[in-house]
Amino acid sequence: MERLVGTVSRGVRAPIIRQGDDMARIVVDSVLAAAESEGFSLRDRDVIGVTEAVVARSQGNYATVDQIAKDVRAKLGGGTVGVLFPILSRNRFAICLKGIASGCRKVVLMLSYPSDEVGNHLISEDDLDASGVNPWSDVLTEERYRELFGYKKHTFTGVDYVEYYRSVIEECGAECQVVFANNPRAILDYTDTVLACDIHTRRRTQRILKAAGAKTVLCLDEIMTASVDGSGYNDKYGLLGSNKATEQTVKLFPIHCQELVDRIQAELLEKTGKHVEVMVYGDGAFKDPMGKIWELADPVVSPAYTAGLEGTPNELKLKYLADNDFADLSGEALKAAISKAIEEKDRKAESLTGNMASQGTTPRRLTDLIGSLCDLTSGSGDKGTPIILVQGYFDNYTK
Repeated sequence: MERLVGTVSRGVRAPIIRQGDDMARIVVDSVLAAAESEGFSLRDRDVIGVTEAVVARSQGNYATVDQIAKDVRAKLGGGTVGVLFPILSRNRFAICLKGIASGCRKVVLMLSYPSDEVGNHLISEDDLDASGVNPWSDVLTEERYRELFGYKKHTFTGVDYVEYYRSVIEECGAECQVVFANNPRAILDYTDTVLACDIHTRRRTQRILKAAGAKTVLCLDEIMTASVDGSGYNDKYGLLGSNKATEQTVKLFPIHCQELVDRIQAELLEKTGKHVEVMVYGDGAFKDPMGKIWELADPVVSPAYTAGLEGTPNELKLKYLADNDFADLSGEALKAAISKAIEEKDRKAESLTGNMASQGTTPRRLTDLIGSLCDLTSGSGDKGTPIILVQGYFDNYTK
């Protein structure tokens, strides 16, 4: 009988993960137990996603405020440091800011406006338009910002991030000066030692500042790249991708994930005979049209994945075929013609890039698409499903 269900995404319950737990064994056992409980079977090319949070927790990959401060002081000198373009987040940045401020005498905090890099707004675009300010050229002091916009609270969190970040810095014993600008060169009017805290634009920011004469410019992925006094670390991403663990610690992005995904794949092949793909996922890559927030606050959606998840979709657009190539067909004849076109595409294994019949298909990497699906399925609250099983993702109309 023809299979009538396409892609299915299942959240898989797992035990509460603690440092030292065998993450690969837990994932394998949890997926197999879920399959037995719910009456489904694994298939070749199923995808298993494991959220980065539990991987990092099992690794004990944490750093304290004091350890961050020690690394910042060693790398940036402990004087006046420009903290440039951080995102507005209590979870993502506030504890990092504590560590940074604790390692400096003075912080010049330069915020982008009207929003941060991932879409958290300090002020609305309408308020900005009404002010007559040019965000591409105007540098605002904190006093001028307050004069123009007053005290604005974030739509969802109810936090005035200007006030909040100032309090974080001052409570750590550092002097604080806040300015607002979108041109990174503006920070050089205050200091030539800079920590660029943007995520996806960090290398451009760093390049621009170095070309403009900055003495020292580091990015967040250059802080906590090695263990400090026994801390965790991330040699590739540093503080990027970190999350608040306690008021004095952050959980860093996980390390050595490739070993984990390869082991899960191998163990499931041994136990079931099925070749599944495995990925570690963090934030999805999508934008909320109401709040304007782009979810991706991690440096990448997936820090590690098995080889079968490399690449981008290579798909035909069914509605294009139905409305153009086979516009004169209907019913079984239309189904047969479209099925034949898909089978020929699969047989030739040629890229459809530039082919009109693929227009409208999503031009994103498989790991970004599937990782976003995993993130939406697991959520960020109390669902208790840090493992996601995606079935049928690589099926098409002919399967």
